[in-house]
Amino acid sequence: MTREEAIDRINELLSSTDPETINTSMRIPKALREAAALAVDELGMALSTTALTANALRMALEGGVVLEVLEAHFEQYPEARPTLAEMAVVTAEFDGHPLAQQPDLLCRYAEEIVQRHPNAEPEDVLLWAEAREYAAAEQQRASAEQADQATQRGAA
Repeated sequence: MTREEAIDRINELLSSTDPETINTSMRIPKALREAAALAVDELGMALSTTALTANALRMALEGGVVLEVLEAHFEQYPEARPTLAEMAVVTAEFDGHPLAQQPDLLCRYAEEIVQRHPNAEPEDVLLWAEAREYAAAEQQRASAEQADQATQRGAA
């Protein structure tokens, strides 16, 4: 079965309105089962732990299919894949990060970080950018302080 056929079949199954159910036995961690029971009983997150589990499985499958379709698209059109810098800018905008207003700066820091960490994520770029900007501000503060001290010594 090809990836496309699998995606089509999964979508077909997820779209099914067939009410028939099947009994399954799944081994899940005890703590996860207890958390699910509390979510149902105390928070009303679903009618039952079975419904909660089925909904979570459905969401995971739907999300996985979307990611597979997107990956297939990028394989066919590699130029459409966003760069790390583009993803960092979007992440900064989405998070309301102050550096979102400086995309050129984020692009430069994305280029820097990928040299050391080829698998860097957009959040890594933001953290690197914050660290670099903080270090630059501290260096400017220290230089200004030294200049003030030199001026005071010269005046004395």
